[in-house]
Amino acid sequence: MNRPVKTGLIEEKVHSRELFQGDFLHAFQDRVRLPDGELASREYFAHSGAVMIVPLLEDAHGQIRVVLERQFRYPVGRVMIEFPAGKLDPGEACFQCAQRELLEETGYTATHWAHAGVLHPAIAYSTEFIDIWFARGLIAGERHLDNGEFLEVFSATPIQLLHWCSQGKVTDGKTLTAVLWLQNVLSGAWALNWENLEV
Repeated sequence: MNRPVKTGLIEEKVHSRELFQGDFLHAFQDRVRLPDGELASREYFAHSGAVMIVPLLEDAHGQIRVVLERQFRYPVGRVMIEFPAGKLDPGEACFQCAQRELLEETGYTATHWAHAGVLHPAIAYSTEFIDIWFARGLIAGERHLDNGEFLEVFSATPIQLLHWCSQGKVTDGKTLTAVLWLQNVLSGAWALNWENLEV
């Protein structure tokens, strides 16, 4: 059940100042009025949003595997295990971005899609949201990686992925959230509205 936001918690923007504009990050420092009338400073990154895809491979016996990626992430200096994901282009719809990123990064297209929900990975300092999509009916094709993008695509069973999470081999926040979603979908606890959205 969604509870209404209490107006006594809302902070009101008084003034905003741009701190930094890069190719990827756009930082601001705002002056806000707190619910008790005092002033405070808030620094945050503006982000256009992103998508993440949970691609499901099903064999002739109905066994499920998930498509994953290994990618080096410079800020943490590690190769990370992740679900395919990517940033929205200007004016791009979330579903179009999900289709594009799945193809570009993995080479797969999908015949059936389901929108699972949305997550906010860094609510204390970023406006970023990540739209979560599930894809099935995967058809293999050729990848179209961006210049300077290097990643390995592989598949695993949900049990293997869950084990890696419990061992601390998967620490990416969005992927951990997707694993929670995957567990509940496969157990039947959470339903998805699958649609044939192939274009």
